Amino acid sequence: MQTIDWLIILAYFCLIGGLVWWVVRKNQNTADDYFLAGRNLGWFVIGASIFASNIGSEHLVGLAGSGATFGVAYAHFELHAWCLLVLGWVLAPFYLRSRVFTMPEFLERRFSPTARLVLSIISLLAYIITKIAVGIFAGGVVFGTLLPDLHFMGLNSFWVGSIAVVVLTGIYTVAGGMRAVAYTETLQTVVLVCGSALVTFYGLHALGGWHMLRETLGPEMFNLWRPLLPEGVQGTWAPVMEHNAAGEVTKMAWYFNGNFPWVGMLFAAPIVGLWYWCTDQYIVQRALGARSETEARRGTIWAALLKLLPVFIFIIPGMICLALAQSGNIEALREVILNEDGTVNDLQAQAAFPLMVQHVLPAGVRGIVVAGLLSALMSSMAGVFNACSTLFTIDLYGKIRPHASQANLVWVGRVATSVMVIIGLLWIPVIQGAKGLYAYLQGVQSYLAPPIFVVFFLGIFWKRLNAKGCLAALLVGFALGLIRLAVDTPVSLSDHSYTEGSLLWIINNVYFQYYALFIFIVSAAAMIVVSLATSAPPPEKIQGLTMGSVSDEDRAGSRNSWDWRDVCASVLVIALILAAYIYFSG
Repeated sequence: MQTIDWLIILAYFCLIGGLVWWVVRKNQNTADDYFLAGRNLGWFVIGASIFASNIGSEHLVGLAGSGATFGVAYAHFELHAWCLLVLGWVLAPFYLRSRVFTMPEFLERRFSPTARLVLSIISLLAYIITKIAVGIFAGGVVFGTLLPDLHFMGLNSFWVGSIAVVVLTGIYTVAGGMRAVAYTETLQTVVLVCGSALVTFYGLHALGGWHMLRETLGPEMFNLWRPLLPEGVQGTWAPVMEHNAAGEVTKMAWYFNGNFPWVGMLFAAPIVGLWYWCTDQYIVQRALGARSETEARRGTIWAALLKLLPVFIFIIPGMICLALAQSGNIEALREVILNEDGTVNDLQAQAAFPLMVQHVLPAGVRGIVVAGLLSALMSSMAGVFNACSTLFTIDLYGKIRPHASQANLVWVGRVATSVMVIIGLLWIPVIQGAKGLYAYLQGVQSYLAPPIFVVFFLGIFWKRLNAKGCLAALLVGFALGLIRLAVDTPVSLSDHSYTEGSLLWIINNVYFQYYALFIFIVSAAAMIVVSLATSAPPPEKIQGLTMGSVSDEDRAGSRNSWDWRDVCASVLVIALILAAYIYFSG
């Protein structure tokens, strides 16, 4: 880091500080103001804020690391930008008409207060063990790579960086609420995209161009569709058998494993994608803050277009890092991310993006990119802080104290943010032991997402389903997910392993996407069976909350909220996604 780099970073913080100061001067005395920016956000801010919240530290660190390890396999998750179109065109109208603050609150309107309570608690727990902890850990990885000699009060650069990101982000999130988060994320989106694009540009220049990247890594690294039975992966769809002394089979079980086989990506990944983009408070809260249905829809379309960029500005830099190491163009990269036998060191590969910043970029440009790194770290943390405080304050505290003043709700929201940060710090050791930052995040989300996806989508599209069916789906689905997490966590924390062939070993080795499909099927079956076995919900209870109960007036209002420009932009998103799938299909 040269002087000019530090000056650029200082300028970035000055811009952020000035913007926050401008926002804080506005009135933040009501829950609408603090948690939803007064429900007055425009489409550009909504889209940029959604993108910046999503593209956080787990992408800069974890997604680039997965590019170095697995190639474009994880691009499936980024190409789920079409899920944002589902939010804007299908679900956002229901959310906005109901005037809710949170997704659990909508679930209460559609089903019951119990469903709201269950989803609120699970959502908060999920944020703690995924988004907050992962964001803190990734901040430490960035600082540990770029400033390895930084020490303060006995703490190394990893912990100094982690804590610094949390404190700086927490200050402006607590002070300015959703409006501060949305406007700073808009600025951070510009810095993030420009900075990350520079890494791809300089990385390809150092390697010798795109053709050298393909030539060095080979076609498999550029193939989105991995085989169902990948060669060399022991145990994929294979029987585990135990024999007695006579050689007779006494026990046999089937388990699954693999390296992103196409079945999981085709069927399980969209479930997680639709849950995340269409029902997760962390994302949907921006659309809830829109001034109209038109602005919400256009914001999601804009976010979908931006969401197509990570394949080229995060995954590709990770692949470039590996290619530079394998080709010997930059010896320092070879020493860090490759083992002695030439294979990729999965743990060290998590630092692929900051390593590119350190070894490829010239002075000055490095400062811009580090500012982009900080933008991603801070924007994702700010988004989850605000989402957590909203869930806790509106769904939990608000139910306990239904007559609390608006000022009291705002104060509780600020306190809740600080508590979530402290709890998140305790999960860092678990993340450190995971098999890859992005893989950890996708795994946990895959275990928690299916029941939420089921109750929202089936609940909106099928008016016959009732509160008892919803509760059955949530409880059964979450129980299955928590069982998997309880089995996986000891393996992540240490070198612990289960006896081969045992029930716990089989559960731990079932491929995470197949396990997610299992949870989805069981949750959907539970919801449908229990609902059909009990009485249908009263028509007045679900009025306007399902496809079959929307009034003609509301339908007309939604139809008048879009025109040919919205349709053309949405078609463009779909066309770009299809083009990417065609190009990255071997």
